[in-house]
Amino acid sequence: MNQPSDPARLFADRARSYVRFVRCVGYPQGLRAYFLASPLLRSGLHVLDAGCGTGIVTLALRAALLDRGFRPARLHGFDLTPAMLDRFRQTLHTRRITDIDVVQANVLELDALPGSWRNYDLIVSASMMEYLPRDRLVQALEGLRGRLNEEGTLLLFVTRRNWLMRPLIGTWWKANLYAAGDLDQSFRRAGFSTIAFGKFPLSFRHLALWGYIVEARR
Repeated sequence: MNQPSDPARLFADRARSYVRFVRCVGYPQGLRAYFLASPLLRSGLHVLDAGCGTGIVTLALRAALLDRGFRPARLHGFDLTPAMLDRFRQTLHTRRITDIDVVQANVLELDALPGSWRNYDLIVSASMMEYLPRDRLVQALEGLRGRLNEEGTLLLFVTRRNWLMRPLIGTWWKANLYAAGDLDQSFRRAGFSTIAFGKFPLSFRHLALWGYIVEARR
């Protein structure tokens, strides 16, 4: 796979293209629809978005919480790319959202996060693990597992390996692609007790061509 040597530079150079691409395929709406139906959501949920980028997942999750009448707890997010975080912070400022905190950090160096960023009920990560070297995936999953509380869940949205994603994501976005068996094995090696594969709602089932949803309990 054509692994980028500097994912932060890649996304800094293509930040606008990334936003246009995900909007074109209805990714933000699909995430929101998934969260609207998810049993994982409740009031007071303590959430971390690992690889938050421009905030697509965090904002979809927050909107779903509000739509379902839940009181959103403070949400945290981190990302490696300053250009993506700048876009996220501008969105938060424009929308006057004050209950989301974001910092720059590397998923392979989680000790750099604020000391209080622990004991999460839910950690979400979307379209980020693909940009790690394959041999560091288990390390990243182990690190995130260590940030969950005893009943916590890691929710991963990740690009699947198939003929369509190979040129579109593998080549153009220089990402690794994964088969279901690879993911299941990696989560088990990282120490997760329960691994299940979720589904996008029927009206967004086309997103299943893009990727997997992995729901893993600590």
